[in-house]
Amino acid sequence: MWWEMISAFKAASKKVITREEWEKKLNDVKIRKEDMNKLVMNFLVTEGYVEAAEKFRKESGTEPDIDLATITDRMAVKKAVQSGNVEDAIEKVNDLNPEILDTNPQLFFHLQQQRLIELIRNGKVEEALEFAQEELAPRGEENQSFLEELERTVALLAFEDVSNCPVGELLDISQRLKTASEVNAAILTSQSHEKDPKLPSLLKMLIWAQNQLDEKAAYPRINDLSTAILEDPAV
Repeated sequence: MWWEMISAFKAASKKVITREEWEKKLNDVKIRKEDMNKLVMNFLVTEGYVEAAEKFRKESGTEPDIDLATITDRMAVKKAVQSGNVEDAIEKVNDLNPEILDTNPQLFFHLQQQRLIELIRNGKVEEALEFAQEELAPRGEENQSFLEELERTVALLAFEDVSNCPVGELLDISQRLKTASEVNAAILTSQSHEKDPKLPSLLKMLIWAQNQLDEKAAYPRINDLSTAILEDPAV
């Protein structure tokens, strides 16, 4: 009861901002179209939408900060990992820039781990054990976290029915996507480009700012980011 009374008091003490007042404040904020275009281009480049980026470049005159041709190469690597063709992905990464894997032992281990997972997925038990012993075990001896990940992966061999395996999620497509995302980020970093697009971060900031403001005022807020429609506050 007391909590309900306190909540009611807080709600009553909030400042109420009308739609007219809020829209006036929003209109007072000037955002350059060039900045918006750069934000869109950043998203297209980072996420690998090369055709859309090329079309947007022609239509808006916004130049990307990296060669669009490299996007195609990066997406080929990402697609190879997502398809389970890890050896091909490693070759493509080395063709792009050998230093990426040379200077990132964690990424290289995760790619090799994914190779092991694919061998297990395809029922190549003997080949999987040999690969684990020759390629991954030495790295596990040098790094405790690598050893733990290797042990989790090899544990898949102990279960005929992986649906009952406590580490069965390693065989999910989500594991491929996780590894592909890590490779994608490493390639972007090697090209002096942000590994994550700016747009999702800005949307997270919007949600955070609205949550903070909710404690102090009732105002037209955006509840659905896909439509960005302002909804009047319940007062």
